[in-house]
Amino acid sequence: MLNTKGEGYYHQMTYKVLAGLPYPLGSTVDKNGVNFALFSKHATKVELCLFDHDGNNEERIVLPNYTDEVFHGYVEGLRWGQRYAYRVYGPYDPEKGMRFNPNKLVLDPYCKKLTAPVEAHNAQLGYIPSSPRGDLSFSREDSVSVMPKCIVVDENYFDWGGIEKPKTPWSDEVVYETHIKGFTALNSEVDKALRGTFDGLSTKKVIQYLKSLGITAVELLPIASFRTDGILRDKGLTNYWGYDPILFMTPHTPYLATGATSEVKWAVRTLHEAGIEVILDVVFNHTAEGNQLGPTLCYRGIDNAVYYRLNKENPRYYEDTTGCGASFNLEHPRVLQLVMDSLRYWADSMQIDGFRFDLATTLARDDQNTFTRNNDFLSVVQQDPVLQRLKLIAEPWDLGNGGYQVGTFRPGWAEWNDQFRDTMRHFWRGDMGQAQNFTKRFLGSPDLYDRNGRKSWESVNFITAHDGFSLADLVSYNEKHNEANQEANRDGRDDNASWNGGEEGKTTNEAVLRNRFARAKSLMATLLLSMGTPMIRSGDEVLQSNNGNNNLYAQDNALSWTDWEDVTPEGKEMLKLVKDFNRFRHANKVTSQDNFLTAEECVWFRPDAERMKDKDWEYFVRALSCRIKEETGNLFFIFNGFDKELKWKLPSPTAGKNWKIALATDKAVVRANGLKVPAWSVMVLKEVKKA
Repeated sequence: MLNTKGEGYYHQMTYKVLAGLPYPLGSTVDKNGVNFALFSKHATKVELCLFDHDGNNEERIVLPNYTDEVFHGYVEGLRWGQRYAYRVYGPYDPEKGMRFNPNKLVLDPYCKKLTAPVEAHNAQLGYIPSSPRGDLSFSREDSVSVMPKCIVVDENYFDWGGIEKPKTPWSDEVVYETHIKGFTALNSEVDKALRGTFDGLSTKKVIQYLKSLGITAVELLPIASFRTDGILRDKGLTNYWGYDPILFMTPHTPYLATGATSEVKWAVRTLHEAGIEVILDVVFNHTAEGNQLGPTLCYRGIDNAVYYRLNKENPRYYEDTTGCGASFNLEHPRVLQLVMDSLRYWADSMQIDGFRFDLATTLARDDQNTFTRNNDFLSVVQQDPVLQRLKLIAEPWDLGNGGYQVGTFRPGWAEWNDQFRDTMRHFWRGDMGQAQNFTKRFLGSPDLYDRNGRKSWESVNFITAHDGFSLADLVSYNEKHNEANQEANRDGRDDNASWNGGEEGKTTNEAVLRNRFARAKSLMATLLLSMGTPMIRSGDEVLQSNNGNNNLYAQDNALSWTDWEDVTPEGKEMLKLVKDFNRFRHANKVTSQDNFLTAEECVWFRPDAERMKDKDWEYFVRALSCRIKEETGNLFFIFNGFDKELKWKLPSPTAGKNWKIALATDKAVVRANGLKVPAWSVMVLKEVKKA
């Protein structure tokens, strides 16, 4: 007799164990019971552990069958809502890469829902931390009381209301990177109980705000279950960003206001109804289990030698191209299957529109640990009938040998383009020698992407992202100020290509403040006017500061959260600029088209209206302008990166037309023979018919 409690009901039932099927992996419920299937190549026995609603009264059942390296069994009488986990038996021989320990409860890699988030505890370690033998020792301490439990779910019941995915063309995409908690945690328009959750994200006022910005997709920082390690916990800090995953298909429990995974679906449905796509930041390059000194939570206890890349000379240790302890082993077909099944789950069951792959170079390394664009993962994703239609974005670098791969992923993959970020930061800081790089980045980085049929949208342009300074801090700080992370300011990037305008941090100096605001507006304007796919960091549209902290990974507090109330006048002006420039971008497709521009379609000029010649592209050039052909009237772009006003003569317009200012970050003085363009400013003129 087993006591079980589902969600909304409680009853006792008898159960009967049958052979079951080795597929699909995970727990699959039907009208008569639940099938359980767990892959492990090297395990000798697997026990299914069943728990009551409170996660107590463990009852163990040996999975009776082993087929194709999958342990499986069918338990009649179980229903959705059943709590479960596994104990996996096998050799404990770390020097050979084997770390089985049945004293450690392990979670199902295919779990869709957890009873609670995973909290760090020494009982989760497979070894004895105080032992002089370190990770070679064997812990007999049971972790059952400090581990959440998996929950059997039924994915069949959700009404999508006939609302389809927006299917926004890449060329029209404007991405907004945000955090599911931080975005609404301080929003007074959202019910307190819903702030920081998916239900908070789907609130009407929030959707209206996103829609008003002119963005077409939200890119959410990791939402899959993750863990705060003991070091952060002991400091009173939290793994805020979520780049320490445990289960790839399980929404992080605190992000669900009611605990129901249907909240994710409802948020996606609501955003889709508003025409906004949802892109997930996914982390498959490593897990929260870390290196040999990390906990045993899932993969390590199920089959360490399969799920992770082990050092070939000494399998006790791991290959690590991520800086997080151990690289996940997508070279193994079953690990690749897990990743692919996870992506399909989000795409099918949750109707997600695309993915941004963290440290994607690691995912495309072969068995020699070398990046190859013909890697199985990249090939399988693009061949998959579901995934090939989605937005696929690579973070094209990792920390390993040959890890920097910007511009080398396969056609059809968009990439975060840090060369755009760095060039624009240097240009608007006033650095010399950036002119030619500026033109390449502005035109979609053809030097990186214009080959093999790749398109301009494959360059995902950004000035700032979650990792690094906010836009406000980029123009306010020369140095990072990460003291709140309690790492003596050693963490985070040192070279930010930032400039404080003359004084560090907060100031009342009006000249410094004007300088900062002008450059911030020009940075944002350049992002939204450039060819490629623009990505805006949440909070930059209102110039939110993080007090100079460029590594907010552990700051789950007001330092990171979006401040919806205390918006400065400059922040309100920036918000209007974002809306205006996005509106212009959507209306004028010339810089958001798929194809790269030719030299005839884009002509660069000096401020005296003479075409740029080879000798003009010298080291000192900090003021640029170009004319781009447009069917409804040519466009003329001006970028003044000098700290002084410049006289600008305009090239002759098309016969029967005049130039008219369409957009500007600052007011220009119009003269009969041209313009006076303010320092640190951007301007767009458009040809219109003469009155």
